[in-house]
Amino acid sequence: MLYSKMVRFSSQFNLVCDDAHFRVMADSLFMVGALLGSIIFGDMSDRFGRRPIFFLSLVLQVVFGLLAAAATEYYTFMLCRLVIGSTTSGVFLVAYVIAMEMVGPTKRLYAGVVCQFFFTTGYILTAAFAYFIKDWRILQVALSAPGIVFLCYWWFVPESARWLITKGRGVEAKEILLKAAKENKVTIPEDILDNLLTKTGMANGDLPSEQGAREKKTRARKATLFHLFHYPNLRKRTLVILFSWFVNSGTYYGLSWNTSNLGGNDYINFLLAGAVEYPGYAFLLLTLNRWGRKAVLCGCMIVGGVALLLTSVVPSDMNWLIITLAMIGKMVITSSYGTVYVFSAEQFPTVVRNIGIGAASTSARIGGILAPYTLLLGDQWRPLPLLIYGALALCGGLLSLLLPETLNKKLPDTIEEGEMFGIKHKDDDALDGNMDDVFKN
Repeated sequence: MLYSKMVRFSSQFNLVCDDAHFRVMADSLFMVGALLGSIIFGDMSDRFGRRPIFFLSLVLQVVFGLLAAAATEYYTFMLCRLVIGSTTSGVFLVAYVIAMEMVGPTKRLYAGVVCQFFFTTGYILTAAFAYFIKDWRILQVALSAPGIVFLCYWWFVPESARWLITKGRGVEAKEILLKAAKENKVTIPEDILDNLLTKTGMANGDLPSEQGAREKKTRARKATLFHLFHYPNLRKRTLVILFSWFVNSGTYYGLSWNTSNLGGNDYINFLLAGAVEYPGYAFLLLTLNRWGRKAVLCGCMIVGGVALLLTSVVPSDMNWLIITLAMIGKMVITSSYGTVYVFSAEQFPTVVRNIGIGAASTSARIGGILAPYTLLLGDQWRPLPLLIYGALALCGGLLSLLLPETLNKKLPDTIEEGEMFGIKHKDDDALDGNMDDVFKN
């Protein structure tokens, strides 16, 4: 990310003459890995559980991060980067889904946005690490080794109760809910808890019959990505979500990698590009539960699109204004990116939620893969990359109006519920109301 570090890296592998080309390739290959990881680990976490796949990804991330630091030639290093990129999806996305599934509707905003705050903190710390650690190999170790500490989460992070319920493992889900209630000093009568499980298709860990349990497990096992495209309502929402992730990711990473064009100190520029994300996420905490997800996503993408499009009419001698508009774009795209995480997780049914988020992440990674190459268009005309990002953000904001609002709504669990999502029923938010009581602070 930081040019000076990339020069030192390239010189060790005798790539100085083609530095720009391989710098772009390094960023894109990392995103290719993230794309593959979103597919592989997303599907695995829906099949085998959130918790084991999270820790598998974490172990692989640490191992290949350390191997990258010891790489003696370019292609070994790039292979490690590919694997690291894939495990990033496994670690962050699966952890994000666990956080979202652990809470009721009134706490989803905080669970989702707080995850993003920690992402931004890591972003900024990368600049600090790079400033004080001059050797790229030591820097790679310093960024990879802390993952070992998070292995202790094995004793603290439970499996998702929602995932257990959809897999017919109600007894385990009940134990987790009771433990959570005890931690939060909440007493749940047995009949209410059994009723909670019954509303998701089982009581006391089983459906009314053994045959029903087998049918429940079969439906959960058969639910795939193709179900999201088979039904018209789900298909429309899925396509809009995929495009939104593509635009947000491409614009976010494009603006992040464009810091070398700001002039001045690369480390400070990178730090500032991360710092503007804090107000972006703080904005979400103030508005998402008041204005709703759809209004915030649409508004932020439109504002970001307009700000980036305006850079094309700014005189070349007013570089400070171009930077200001680009940072406004980065801030609001950060807000929309954080919103689309929350919004998407609430749109997809539980049985395919991780697959859906994985597919959305795949679309996002395609945007990330193309972002470095899009920036090369600036060599032909400096405003062109920002114009492309602005136009896409504007289109994405308008299309987001097609999505139903999810604020304080019951999450869909099955494909059938997902297809009918957005249509008001008499049997409304009983399940999520009970989930709120279990997990309330």
